[in-house]
Amino acid sequence: MELNQITLPVKDMDDAVNFYLKLGFTQIVDTPHYSRFSCPEGNSTFSLLLESDEFVNSSVIYFEHEKLDELCADLSQKGFQFEQLPTEQRYLWKEAILKDPSGNKIKLYWAGENRLNPPWKVEKRL
Repeated sequence: MELNQITLPVKDMDDAVNFYLKLGFTQIVDTPHYSRFSCPEGNSTFSLLLESDEFVNSSVIYFEHEKLDELCADLSQKGFQFEQLPTEQRYLWKEAILKDPSGNKIKLYWAGENRLNPPWKVEKRL
């Protein structure tokens, strides 16, 4: 199997679409209640779904970028506000944190080889 997409709830579709376009994604579906984006590299996609009710989304969406420091500096110049600038984590990833206009948490990160092969890797299958 391959992961197809992640769908995030949003409060205002126009604000959310503008946010993700400004982050550098390409919009591939555009409706008043649903939008879908492709990532600049690879085949991954994600989508946004307009929610009329209040919601709390505890999920975190991760976008990997090898030149994380440069990306975050560029995004800061474009006006993005980070909750955390790129910081080395104990689990061997470097992460920056920001939120979209609907409060969805986004982590921009670089893990390199440690993304799929951390020192503590196990391989369990049924």
